[in-house]
Amino acid sequence: MQNAIIIRGAREHNLKNISISIPRQAVTVITGPSGSGKSSLAIDTIYAEGQRRYVESLSPYSRQFLEQMQKPEVDSIEGLSPSVAIDQKTVSRSPRSTLGTITEIYDYLRVLYTRLGKAFCYNCGTEISTQEAKSIVKSVLALPEGTRIQILSPIVRDRKGNYRKELQEMRSEGYVRARIDGQMKDLTQDIILAKQKRHTIEIVIDRFIVKGGIERQLNDAVETAFRYADALIVNLADESKDILFSKTAACPACGISYPEIVPRFFSFNSSAGACPSCNGLGYEHALEESPDMDPQDVCRECSGLRLKKEALSVRFQGINIAEFSAMSVEQALAFLRKMRLTERERIIASRIVKEINDRLVFLTKVGIGYLPLDRPSLTLSGGESQRVRLATQIGSSLTGVLYVLDEPSIGLHPGDCAKLLESLSAIKNAGNTVIVVEHDEETIRWADHVVDMGPGAGTRGGWVVAEGSPADIMKAENSPTGKYLSGAMRIPIPEKRRSADDFIVIEGASEHNLKNIDVKIPLKTFTCVTGVSGSGKSTLVFDILYRAAENSFSKVGQMARQPGRHARITGLARIDNVISVDQSPIGRTPRSNPATYTGFFSLIRDLFSLVADAKKRGYTSSRFSFNVEGGRCESCRGNGLIKVEMHFLPDVYVQCDKCRGKRYNDETLEVRYRDRNIAEVLDMTVAEALLFFENIPHLRKKLELLDGIGLGYLQLGQAATTLSGGESQRIRLSRELGKRSTGNTLYILDEPTTGLHFVDIQRLLDVINMLVDRGNTVVVIEHNLDIIKSADHLIDLGPGGGDHGGRIIAEGTPETVSRTRSSYTGTFLRERLLSR
Repeated sequence: MQNAIIIRGAREHNLKNISISIPRQAVTVITGPSGSGKSSLAIDTIYAEGQRRYVESLSPYSRQFLEQMQKPEVDSIEGLSPSVAIDQKTVSRSPRSTLGTITEIYDYLRVLYTRLGKAFCYNCGTEISTQEAKSIVKSVLALPEGTRIQILSPIVRDRKGNYRKELQEMRSEGYVRARIDGQMKDLTQDIILAKQKRHTIEIVIDRFIVKGGIERQLNDAVETAFRYADALIVNLADESKDILFSKTAACPACGISYPEIVPRFFSFNSSAGACPSCNGLGYEHALEESPDMDPQDVCRECSGLRLKKEALSVRFQGINIAEFSAMSVEQALAFLRKMRLTERERIIASRIVKEINDRLVFLTKVGIGYLPLDRPSLTLSGGESQRVRLATQIGSSLTGVLYVLDEPSIGLHPGDCAKLLESLSAIKNAGNTVIVVEHDEETIRWADHVVDMGPGAGTRGGWVVAEGSPADIMKAENSPTGKYLSGAMRIPIPEKRRSADDFIVIEGASEHNLKNIDVKIPLKTFTCVTGVSGSGKSTLVFDILYRAAENSFSKVGQMARQPGRHARITGLARIDNVISVDQSPIGRTPRSNPATYTGFFSLIRDLFSLVADAKKRGYTSSRFSFNVEGGRCESCRGNGLIKVEMHFLPDVYVQCDKCRGKRYNDETLEVRYRDRNIAEVLDMTVAEALLFFENIPHLRKKLELLDGIGLGYLQLGQAATTLSGGESQRIRLSRELGKRSTGNTLYILDEPTTGLHFVDIQRLLDVINMLVDRGNTVVVIEHNLDIIKSADHLIDLGPGGGDHGGRIIAEGTPETVSRTRSSYTGTFLRERLLSR
């Protein structure tokens, strides 16, 4: 086997026909300025080729379901292993998906509760016991005289299949009616069921009118029903109501029967276990495809726990499955260690508990032990999502695999980074190769091999500036990364810190894990909120401060989101507006891009409509829109790409064959402005467009803002689906900067250094300081020490994550916090300040 992956002639995106060797069974970090070609090399070339080869290795039968994937622009790659990409976008965004479901922990919990759970009556709390035919007959005869009933035997419950054999057997035994999926059917007719759908089949055993003298016939019907299933249904025909009876589970006090307890009984994704009111979503009026859930709209029937009351009344070690799922990863680990089992229970549970325990340990190792198991996956940050996937890969025990990771340190406090590096070491030591796209200084210093891309972004990037060990990179004269690592270049510490006369004061903050804290945020300064992952930063800044400020400026009748729990907030009257700049996508389809989002694409379309050729053809600015009919390519409807469902692989977008990704039809592309057509303009980078439109003041101003915050390498028409969270956030920031400022605005930024190289961080600091110098207040959640050391005021939360967090450990200037011995942030900050 080769000891290296050898890439020759890589030309994807801005790569300059580079050739490079990456050692196998080692950790290689690919770094460099934003837009220098790191992801083009790691994701779009190496991983993409690995995925393409995997698809080609499948049988012709399997390949017919997968369209041909495009080969990356590269001459050859040798020594390539099967590839797995762990990025920030591949965790399910369904409201049904939770941390427990995507790690399979919840699946094992369902088996555990099936095997060892004890059912209690949800009405009176009595333990459920078996029920005999005699007691069932007695309950039925207690119904009002004259009640019309049907005795049904559920031979199939919520399972996939066409069940032709079972239906034929029932016909041969003389049964003529069945209720199938809620509809009464005549068994003498041919019944065709979809094999891939779930079905419930209930055979009508007999029908009665409740009156004296039917005891014997009723008893026969009950016993017959139990021949086919462990439960039976008494259907009250006139009320369209069912009463369930079970020979295995019923309350001796109330007579309430329970269905057979099987794993799907605890699934909120199955009708067998899901709360009927919210359909297992935990929220009323929620839609399956909606990622937005209003916390005030929690389902009243299940209290947001998603399950039927019968499932919630099954307990193991004194708690139900929803209560187990509400625990954090660390709490669940402690619970499993402390539980006491009988010898019988230990034999039954040993394998199940081991699987659960192993997964919990892996999650702790990657620094997310503070997350609860019922945390919806759509609320996970990009970094958290990536570390969840990393934890599942550690547990997979694969060897000989190439893992490609995209900035796994995002959202990690410097104190947590060591856990991440240990996890990457474990993957490498199992015989795998790891490639990491990363800017984090500690990760770069720790790597076995470093590839430094650059020297600039976009067309000025795409070269390998330096490669070798971290020590080799530090000696390379042309490497900006090496100069920062060696200390030859550094981000300076401010000569003076701003002080404040006025404050926003939050009193009694107690949402989530916040411990009734009081917080002062100085106005007209740059404040950084720090702390380990899960310490309460986002809860304080977004759930309380931002929502309270947003509500104070909302108009009468506007829908307001309720702020997190707190006693009161003062000082909001001293600001005029609040703007949150987060990392959510600027759009969810390839139609959205930097040009459309920031608004300057309409100016470009207006310019094209004024060209003499366009006027002669009668083209207006709408002709140059790819969102409406007329000028766009109708084959891809202006997307330039066609979405291909990959079934058991993530969906991919492939270039449209007709327009070759240009989005427009040939007639529209014939119109040229300064010898460029509209598609060629969209292909320009921000930096190229800035030169091209330098004489158009409105356009130049918007492009200068994008270039000024380190996005000069982005293409104007780059699809929103390809942008990282950090890039989306900086595009949002540029749009806000383009608006007329009155000062007195509160800007809230969530980890704005995501995706930024050392070179780019200074640009971001320049923007933040510009905002503050205009009289605004900037509050930033951040882990990057260069940003933290540059702030005027720090609020450090901790000391740990989850229940171990939520307290103010230190506050004040960076110098003050660095002297606080109990602060993790202060410990790392002290070293950074001393290196000035």
